[in-house]
Amino acid sequence: MLTLLYSIHGIGGTNYFQEGDHLYPKMEIRSAYKKALTTWRRWVDKNINSNKTQVVFRGHSVSHFRRDGKCNREAVPIMSNETYREKNPPRVKILEETLRRMKTPVIYLNVTKQTYYRADAHPALYTRFYNGSIVNEAMKQGCGHWCLPGVPDTWNELLYISFLKAGKGSFAG
Repeated sequence: MLTLLYSIHGIGGTNYFQEGDHLYPKMEIRSAYKKALTTWRRWVDKNINSNKTQVVFRGHSVSHFRRDGKCNREAVPIMSNETYREKNPPRVKILEETLRRMKTPVIYLNVTKQTYYRADAHPALYTRFYNGSIVNEAMKQGCGHWCLPGVPDTWNELLYISFLKAGKGSFAG
């Protein structure tokens, strides 16, 4: 198993990766991502009985720091006239290749494009104040966190539809 260890040095950071007992002081992020997904694929294919278990892989949420570096200032969805561009096509290719190589069927919930347009759905906008004082600007960024109700509810609906499409479970109402 590949583990990411993150160590902060001053204002920058350094990524350390551990695989078993070996510590990699430096590893290219794409290489680490591919290695981690390969490990996951092998484990799933070896250990999961697809007659009893449905594997679901939810894709990544995008960071909105490209919009002046502050997702906490986003109060409305990004309008559809702003063209979506995949921010990390190599990572997407690695994931899709991994999923193609799997023996075990996987439902892939690709939420990347959806989360791109919902920069307003992070809780950062709503955490301006804490205990009556303004929260540190750097501390309230949170592109990995989402408000409820909202984006995660849509993921649940996508998951439900994906199960129906795959003929999994009894969902008659």
